[in-house]
Amino acid sequence: MKQLIVNADDFGLHPLINAGIIKGHQEGFITSTSLMPSAPCWQEAVRLAKENPRLGIGVHLTLVGGVPSVLPKEKVSSLLDDDGLFLPDYVAFAKRYYSDAVKRSELEAELRAQLERALSCGVNITHIDSHQHTHVLPGINSLVLKLSNEYNIIRVRIPKEGYFFTGGFQTGVGRLIGRSGLSFCADLAALRADSLGLRHPQHFYGMLAGGHLNAQLIANILRQLPEGVSEIMTHPGLDSAALGKAFSWQYHWREELDAYLNAGNKALLKELGIEPVSFAAL
Repeated sequence: MKQLIVNADDFGLHPLINAGIIKGHQEGFITSTSLMPSAPCWQEAVRLAKENPRLGIGVHLTLVGGVPSVLPKEKVSSLLDDDGLFLPDYVAFAKRYYSDAVKRSELEAELRAQLERALSCGVNITHIDSHQHTHVLPGINSLVLKLSNEYNIIRVRIPKEGYFFTGGFQTGVGRLIGRSGLSFCADLAALRADSLGLRHPQHFYGMLAGGHLNAQLIANILRQLPEGVSEIMTHPGLDSAALGKAFSWQYHWREELDAYLNAGNKALLKELGIEPVSFAAL
């Protein structure tokens, strides 16, 4: 049996992202999303989640990306920049974390606060993942998995894309190296998750082409999908030009959304006998 989770990240970050995720769920085959508990539009995301109860909702633990913390900034200052926001990306965060400049007590307190905000929203939380995959970094992963058990969230993303998988996406050496490093960390995280009895998809896609997926690349993944449960990570949005002014990532938000609205890809799911599911199916 082939089962597929299509999980849209960054739910709550921007109204156009929220709207894109919901459109992709209602009219396409996006089955799951991940709520950023401290993002500017998280409350709108919660309302939309309640209006769409078949959409799986995860917690997108956030330690990077220039958004505020859930806890007051004076309580988690070792996690924040001079403006009181999380550091811009996982590279900056890893440098600070592995130089022992992040206070573990503040890190744990903030992650707890994010989980508790999500759990208190009145939506069914299906899983844990994180912004820029910080939850699989060594040291942080053990803390996240401990909290997963403590809060009885028994499913977790393991972003372990195959080291040689491209799916037809053309990119440079730097991106390939970055994907390999994160996949290695995810491999270690999978072993820890398995030892704790936590559940996760067997296969993962969308790392190498993250932010650049389109209808053809999704079709390529569908045609190569193995038996078992797979996850495709995606970043849909309604308007790439408008989102490009808000964020510097150069993502193709609208193209990603259109990939799941594409009639050919919907037909391909049925032709190949792929069952769309959320993390709740694990």
